[in-house]
Amino acid sequence: MTIKEIARLAGVSSAAVSRYLNGGYVSEEKKEKIREIIEKTGYRPSIQARNLRTRQTRLVGVVVPKISSETISRVTDGIGKILQEKGYQMLLAITDNNPEKELEYMELFENYPVDGVILIATILTRKHRKHIRETKIPIVVIGQHLEGENCVYHDDYGAAKEMGIYVGKSGKQKIAYIGVTREDKAVGTGREDGFLSGLAKCGMKMKDGLRKEAKFTMESGYEKAFELLRDNSDIDIISCATDTIAAGALEAIQKDFPERKGSIQITGFGDNQFLKAVTGGIPTVHFGYKTSGVKGAELLIDIIENGQDISVQMKLGYEIKNLQSEKKRE
Repeated sequence: MTIKEIARLAGVSSAAVSRYLNGGYVSEEKKEKIREIIEKTGYRPSIQARNLRTRQTRLVGVVVPKISSETISRVTDGIGKILQEKGYQMLLAITDNNPEKELEYMELFENYPVDGVILIATILTRKHRKHIRETKIPIVVIGQHLEGENCVYHDDYGAAKEMGIYVGKSGKQKIAYIGVTREDKAVGTGREDGFLSGLAKCGMKMKDGLRKEAKFTMESGYEKAFELLRDNSDIDIISCATDTIAAGALEAIQKDFPERKGSIQITGFGDNQFLKAVTGGIPTVHFGYKTSGVKGAELLIDIIENGQDISVQMKLGYEIKNLQSEKKRE
């Protein structure tokens, strides 16, 4: 079926059918005739024709570091919710934490084309910044603060500082930290610097040799916690940059240092629900990951549909959870 055939069967002009399909003004009498014919024939307007007419594909590219992470799944859930509500579809690209693949997928999406891209960012290199600055389509970054560009990010430094103060006030003396690469400005630099700042506010400083750098995996958390406890049997607290790393640290204690079980406190970031179910909850930071997906998608669609004169940098808050009282710690 074509618009001309619909018009002929309904006894109206092709222009009237076109206006009806695009939400323009059509008299009630003509609307009813057109609606009846469309329902009877099962006619569906051509998506390709609409794209050529509006110069929009109603597609959004979403670049993620991995899909197995609870954190990332929360973010994509928020993105998907808004895209569905607004009539857009998501094209998902998974990079396996490879910054070069992020660039490849962003370039691929720009040439596909899509109406816009959401990047759940890890490491923002000079190439990333150049591409985002010069791209022909709107890009919104989620998870990293990128000055001068559209982004939705979390207060990693502030949350980590509050966690550092909590640990500093615990009265424990030997504190270790398992972080990630400092090339990741949010999880690597922001959280570690914030944590150390919180300790310093309590008059404490982490001793040399008690900082390890892990990958974003439970296995790496296990490995680094094992190394710490092997070389420092009197560690009181191990603070971790993510709950996934914290889960690995807990496994190392249970498997290789059972005598220390219950005497070493583990803290994390992410409020992982599986870890909470298994442990009853460790001190951790809850970020509104789904909210960041919602806000990022809303921002991108607003730019696509309405344009934008200035960039938006949106910082979201946090909540410290499962903190133990002094009595419980004793």
